[in-house]
Amino acid sequence: MIFLHIGVYGMARLQPRINIENENDFTIVSFTSEKILEETQIQALEHSIMPIIEQAQTPKIILDFANVRFLSSAVLGLLIRISKKVYQKNGNLRLCSIYPKIFEVFKITRLDKVFDIYQTREDAVK
Repeated sequence: MIFLHIGVYGMARLQPRINIENENDFTIVSFTSEKILEETQIQALEHSIMPIIEQAQTPKIILDFANVRFLSSAVLGLLIRISKKVYQKNGNLRLCSIYPKIFEVFKITRLDKVFDIYQTREDAVK
């Protein structure tokens, strides 16, 4: 019984918290969680986002961080893996609406030079 309970709890935690929309040839992935911290959550995000990239001939992806206030460094690794996959298919990856404190991490790690980052979703779509 306890094992089943833990398994069910673990499965519930794997549910990614994202919305997926299409706008102007872009697939927009919006993170709905304020926190992206746990490894299981990051793995679930990867398992949700990678098929979108794989199914597109030339993926055009916008990752919208408007709701995110906290993220672990493992998310940066996920972003690099996503970026590599998109660019292998000659696609386009844009990030937008990154909270200022999180953006500081991008600057410190120089990832602001690696990714195309926009202040708003509207700017990213243009």
